[in-house]
This record gives sequence, C-alpha cells and structure tokens, in this order.
Amino acid sequence: MRSSVPITGLLLLMLSACQPSIYNTPKTRAVSVKRLIPPLGMVYIPSGTFMYKMLNDDNAEQRKVSVSAFFIDKTEVTNKQYQAFVNWVADSVAVTDYLHDDSFFMPATGATVGSTGKEQRLIDWSKVNKISPLWKKAPPEVKEKLAPMMTMINGVRVPNPDLIVYRFYYIRMDGVKNNEYMMDTVSVYPHEAVWSADFPNAQMTVMDANYFTNKIYEYNPVVGVTWKQARAYADWRGTQLRLMIKNNPNLRNFKLSFSLPTEAQWQFAAEAKASPNDTTDRTVKTTIDEATGKERLSLNFKQGEGSYASDGSTFTLPVTSYTPNAFGIYNMAGNVSEWTLDAYSPSSSQLVNDLNPALLYDATSKDAMLMRRKVVRGGSWKDNGEMLNTDTRSFDDQEAAHSYIGFRCVMSAFELTGEQVKTRKYTKK
Repeated sequence: MRSSVPITGLLLLMLSACQPSIYNTPKTRAVSVKRLIPPLGMVYIPSGTFMYKMLNDDNAEQRKVSVSAFFIDKTEVTNKQYQAFVNWVADSVAVTDYLHDDSFFMPATGATVGSTGKEQRLIDWSKVNKISPLWKKAPPEVKEKLAPMMTMINGVRVPNPDLIVYRFYYIRMDGVKNNEYMMDTVSVYPHEAVWSADFPNAQMTVMDANYFTNKIYEYNPVVGVTWKQARAYADWRGTQLRLMIKNNPNLRNFKLSFSLPTEAQWQFAAEAKASPNDTTDRTVKTTIDEATGKERLSLNFKQGEGSYASDGSTFTLPVTSYTPNAFGIYNMAGNVSEWTLDAYSPSSSQLVNDLNPALLYDATSKDAMLMRRKVVRGGSWKDNGEMLNTDTRSFDDQEAAHSYIGFRCVMSAFELTGEQVKTRKYTKK
C-alpha cells in the first residue's frame, strides 16, 4: 500500500525529528530579576543615554551617547582599602624574594614560568594572611630576614617603596597596535609627601607624616596615587574577586574585571539623570540642619580665597560624608578629584564612539608629556565651586601624584532586560 504522505513531507518530518535540542529556543520572557546584586561597596548603574557634554577652556562640546550597564564604587577608594593592596604586594615580595620559605607556598604543580624553565610556585595566601602584613606581624626570626627590604619613612620602619612593585598584564592601546599584550611594573606605595609638594610655603608636614598611615584617616580617600598606581589597584582588585569565586560553579565562568571608570561612565554616574532630557541638577549642594534649621553645605570644596572650612573640613573627609546622589554614590563632586581611564584631548567627544565612548592611549614614560595626559573629573577639597560641575574636566600626567586626586573603580555588568522585550503574539493594528 502506497503511503499517503508525500515524499517531501516525509523528508521534512524526518529532518524535524532529527534536529538537536539546540534549535529548540525558548520564548523570550521579561526577566524576573529586577536588579543585580552588586559587589561589596558598589552600586549598579543601568544602561542609558545622556548628553556627553565637556567643558574645555569655556568651550562646551555636546553629543548624545549611550553607556551599557556597569557597577561603580559607592565611594572613593579609602586609605584602608589601598593599604590592603600595599600590604598584599609587600607580602608577595617578602615571600618570593626574601623568605624563600616553602611553608608559605602551595604544593608544587610542575608548571614552569614562560620560557625560563623555572618552576611556578603559588603563594598559599591562607597561611600568609594569618600573620599579614609579614613585615609588621611576623615573628622576630622572620622579620630579621626581611630587614633588607625595609627603610625609614617619617621615623617609622616600613617596606622600601622602590621594592614594593606590582606586575600585571594588559592589552596596550596606542592607536596603532591595539592588540599588543604588555606587562607593566608599578611601584604601588603612595607618595606621602604630596601635601607639602602641592602647597609650598605652607605647614603640611603633619599631613605628610600621618595621612596614609594614621587610623584617624583610614576612611578618608587615598591620595598621592598616580594614574598608573590606580590602574594597578583596579587590576589587583579583579584578581582578588576571581580568587573568591573560583570555586563557585555559578560564577567562575564569568570573566569579571575592574578598571578605572571611563570619562563617560563617570559623568553618567555623577549626573544620575533619568533621561537625556532630564535637566534636574541631582547634586546635593546643601542640606538643612535639623537641630538649627540652618542651611549647610553638603560638598567639600574651597568656598573662596582662603576659605576652606565652611563645609565642615579643611582637607578631605571620610568617603561617606554628606548625601549620596540618586544612584547612591557619594562625593562625585568635591572631596577629591578622580582619575578616569581616558587619555585627555580637548576634542575627545568628537573622536570617540557614541556607544561606550572611551579615548584610550597607553603612553610609556618615554612618550611626550602631551601623550601622557589622563582625564581627571569631579573637583576636590581645594577647588572652587565651578570645578564641581559634572561636565567640567581637567587632566594631569599619568605619573603625577597629588593631595587632591584619588579614584574609584568600576566593573562591567550584565544588561537587565525588561517587560518591553518579552515575546508576544502578533496582532494586527
């Protein structure tokens, strides 16, 4: 008996039955997750579009751009947070170059380092952290071995800053070879004497001696850090996160890394506006004192010639001082100015893409000063009010350090889709 199913129909049935499950795509539904849980100390910034406006010598450039979702630190990086980085690097140097104690290393794996043929030994941080920092808390016999790496600073024995270096890899961006893998070596100890250097003929020695190391200032923003040091800290923070999640099957496959915010990310987060047409100034400049009913400043900046203290402090303040903006971020205006990832150009907004714009250039120390300039945003405790605008920008050499420049970190985030993208039945209008 001849089949009633045509040959072509039978072929289609067979093909349909043989299709692997990868072609059974689910219908798109609105994501039930309303928000992403940010890493500790960060806030989630949803994707958005805004007017990318830059003020350069009274000439304003304006352009509409979009940024994808990201996480950003709620606060500037503190002295305490940066000290953890310095201590980690110091411990690494101590274990690797001075102690040569097998008890501080993981069991040998047989792997070698590059083409050197030397065996790769990984530090067992679970043991090091019990007595970290080694140069301060280790037993006397261990400290004796570390004596060659110590020096005197402000009357205290501390690790020699020239020896406390961090090595990390990155893809160098130079406008020509944007895929060259490079290793950089950065001395991470902050420049403590920036207070006297920035303010000659002023009594600043007490700030030089205490600001980075005294517990009084541990929650104040770290200063005296160059752009390269800030970038090294961001890389280290990424490695620490990856170590934390390596045993978590739900997270270990994600490629997560920290960096300095791009100029566009910084401005978008600082403005915290609901739409490109939102003209509301969301920076909280003053608050009303509940006890007295008087209006008080809520920004840390220089109020005029010789006037620094009307905002509640002469220098920097703890990073959670005053009121956060609509995104929950503190001190995007005032306290300290902040390094961004971008190279500086007066025409940046016209050179970059309109999606996730960034002007990246990795200059070497041999490049001309013009090529080493990096964008600084936010205004600081020593700046006048006009520097606090979210679209005002300045720059400095990537290897310069100051008492009024700090930084915060960002991390890319995944886009949260909403109700509008779910699958629907087709209906005629």
